[in-house]
Amino acid sequence: MSQEFRHIVRIAGKDLDGTKKVQAAISEIKGVGGSLANAMTASLKIDSKSRLGQLSDKQLQQIESALKDSSSLNLPVWMLNRRKDVDSGSNIHKFGSDLDFMIKNDIDREKNLLSWRGVRHSLGLKVRGQRTRTTGRKGRTVGVKKSAIQAAQAAAAASGKEEKK
Repeated sequence: MSQEFRHIVRIAGKDLDGTKKVQAAISEIKGVGGSLANAMTASLKIDSKSRLGQLSDKQLQQIESALKDSSSLNLPVWMLNRRKDVDSGSNIHKFGSDLDFMIKNDIDREKNLLSWRGVRHSLGLKVRGQRTRTTGRKGRTVGVKKSAIQAAQAAAAASGKEEKK
């Protein structure tokens, strides 16, 4: 089975580098981390030291189907990113654009409920209890500009010289 090496492999709607090792390449998909990629390769019995471009079509299909249906892998619940999902109530794992969509829906739901997190999101402030006294100051100037102080001092010095004459 001499198969041609693929430099670009498309999995789950994302082009992945075929020269990278399987675990590292799979973890580039949004929503899939290193530990999940390691658990997937172990449960699918794919050599994690091999390169992604060396895998057969059957192995790539196994990876893609495992991503779509994470319950088939018998992973521990703590590895999933949507435990006790609000809509379905089940433990699921989302990745890619589905994950972005779910996060946006969660934030919109918090805003509509007018919860504390929703209000913080709508005001553009920090949500998770971080300090805001010295950080999170996007878009506005804080403190005094040095150039304004120097200009005021120069103007005061000039007016002081004129008064002495």
